[in-house]
Amino acid sequence: MEVLPKKLDLSSRREFIKYCSLLLATSVLLKASETKFTNSKSPRYGMVIDLTKCVGCQSCTMSCSMENDVPVGQFRTIVAEYEAKDSKGRGVIASLPRLCNHCEKPACISVCPVGATYQRANGIVKIDTNECIGCGFCVEACPYHARFLNKDTLKADKCTLCDHRLRAGLLPACVESCVGASRMIGDLHDPNSSIRRFLNTHDTLILSSPKNTKPQIFYYGLSEILAQNKPNSEYKMVINWSENIIF
Repeated sequence: MEVLPKKLDLSSRREFIKYCSLLLATSVLLKASETKFTNSKSPRYGMVIDLTKCVGCQSCTMSCSMENDVPVGQFRTIVAEYEAKDSKGRGVIASLPRLCNHCEKPACISVCPVGATYQRANGIVKIDTNECIGCGFCVEACPYHARFLNKDTLKADKCTLCDHRLRAGLLPACVESCVGASRMIGDLHDPNSSIRRFLNTHDTLILSSPKNTKPQIFYYGLSEILAQNKPNSEYKMVINWSENIIF
């Protein structure tokens, strides 16, 4: 998820966008999300991101970095921005927030040689940094480029849905700071939760992968722009957390 080399000056959003615009575009594969969930008293966290409310301001990116003390130039979440075309052929900017999908079948767990990556009963995928040896196998295994090797700790790093805040009864930093209230976190096992009610009444999409990991981050409002554009030809990425950089 590292997008910028250490030498770049990130003192202004203008510089941030200028250099991020040099990144290679990657394909965004989408598919309809499932709407069947288990009803249980044991919570299972998931997130809905309503793209009709996202303004691409990057407040989630910044608040996450400050909350979790992420090194400069590395991110646990970011809002990718695409130059795309709408249904009438007009040029538009489409935002796509990215983070760990806390999958039902995480591809990152089985490849860890020391068992440092694990999944809590509530569905949140975490990393035991005391056990992590920084081999990077999990970084390569994640089909969503949601992991990176922290250049300060030399350990694997990623979004945890601010598990420490959830346990304290608080919202994740990205949810709390979103100016458009586009992010919703909740218990997928609770049929009366806000997130379940939203998923039951809205058509949502998930990021697809041949690994069939069953992501638990759901997107609403994507299909009108990104799903109808051909990757790498009809649109290009402006901001991306991919490690592929062109100079």
